[in-house]
Amino acid sequence: MTGSPASTRTSDAGFYLLAMLVGTLTGALGTTFHLVADRLLVWHRALAAVAPMEWALPIAAVSTSIMVVAAVFLVRRFAPEAGGSGVQEIEGAMEGVRPLRWRRVLPVKFFGGLLSIGSGLVVGREGPTIHIGASIAASLSDAVRPGLVERRGLYAAGAAAGLAAAFNAPLAAVLFVIEETRRQFPYSFRTYMGVAIAAIFSTIVTEQIAGIGPDLAIRSSMVAPHFLIGFALLGALLGLFGLVFNWLLLWSLDAVLALGKVTSPYLFPAVWGLLLGALLIVFPAATTGGETLILALVAEHWTVAGLFLLVLLRLGTTMASYSTGAPGGIFAPILTLATSTGLAIGAAVAYLVPGAEGVPIAFAIAAMGGLFTSTVRAPMVGVVLVLELTGSFELLLPVFITCIVSNLVAELLGGQPIYEQLLARTLRLAGQPVPDSTSDHTPVELGWEREREKSDT
Repeated sequence: MTGSPASTRTSDAGFYLLAMLVGTLTGALGTTFHLVADRLLVWHRALAAVAPMEWALPIAAVSTSIMVVAAVFLVRRFAPEAGGSGVQEIEGAMEGVRPLRWRRVLPVKFFGGLLSIGSGLVVGREGPTIHIGASIAASLSDAVRPGLVERRGLYAAGAAAGLAAAFNAPLAAVLFVIEETRRQFPYSFRTYMGVAIAAIFSTIVTEQIAGIGPDLAIRSSMVAPHFLIGFALLGALLGLFGLVFNWLLLWSLDAVLALGKVTSPYLFPAVWGLLLGALLIVFPAATTGGETLILALVAEHWTVAGLFLLVLLRLGTTMASYSTGAPGGIFAPILTLATSTGLAIGAAVAYLVPGAEGVPIAFAIAAMGGLFTSTVRAPMVGVVLVLELTGSFELLLPVFITCIVSNLVAELLGGQPIYEQLLARTLRLAGQPVPDSTSDHTPVELGWEREREKSDT
């Protein structure tokens, strides 16, 4: 969790070389993870194409249930901290309140993540790759034994490399570390540059393997200035939606945990796997992380009622999937929920207001950033992530307005970042004290200052 007593201060060149290696390895392993997961995700479509419904339905249900239970078993048996997203675990490791046991996290996150994503669970690939990147950084830190500040700086570099590999979004990855882990990140010129270097090299490797270009390229057009008020209103709605999402996620986790204590921790994953497998055949739009669904939604013509129904269904499947405890992130489900919501609202606006034909897609893109912002509470990440993901840089101002208003509304309503809440929940369940998130100077920060003083001398 911390540096060895025999740790020494790494030279600038040595630290940057480590960051480069973290980014390269994370890009290679993370991209491999994505490509294998994408291949696994098509199994239900192949099954539906070759088997009649009376056979495809039970086969999909049983197969999905087995995969989900297997993923949960790997987590519970070998690495409990590998369940869920993993971002909160990295924040805890950087804050010195959670261990980063990379030897068990790395294989469980990789293979358990493939099982959970491949099963069709409504979880994202970014959580596992962020955790994988930080675990790679931890393994190199154990080998090189840098100081405390450098070690935690490398954790942050690994997390950034993982996000960069997940979405081919290096700038958003750097901003994610600065904005999301602002309490934990040991900010200095070296650590900041290390994060940037890791994100760059991870993206280079990712593009070399998987190709160049936005992961979710969406054609959009510029929006007339008089429509900007609509994006502010959209941001306000998404600020409220984000609070509801966070509350439901925490409530679902607690409800499934309580159920597991009186029955079996594998009962809910098994039953939900059966239901999810049936949905994969009957209504696949309500399943999986949703990256391909986003592209389908903006290309097809759904009714407003159909889009809102999809939002409700995917909200339920997201909560059920994440609360199983299988490895998987929430970024992709959030982006898909936001796309459906934005398209529905935009379609209603286009129906009522003349000359608003391009508004639905613009609303969908802006909504991705708005809902991300209100849940994670990182508005600059929301803006840049969406623009890098979609390539719709002409919508910078509408996306910016949506994210800022969403963040303001979430703050006014007392919303807290979801990863801070998940970390606090983890610490409470472990019987550990929860750090004060409102403090300007935490004990860990003071420890970093003392470590810097030792390193400088």
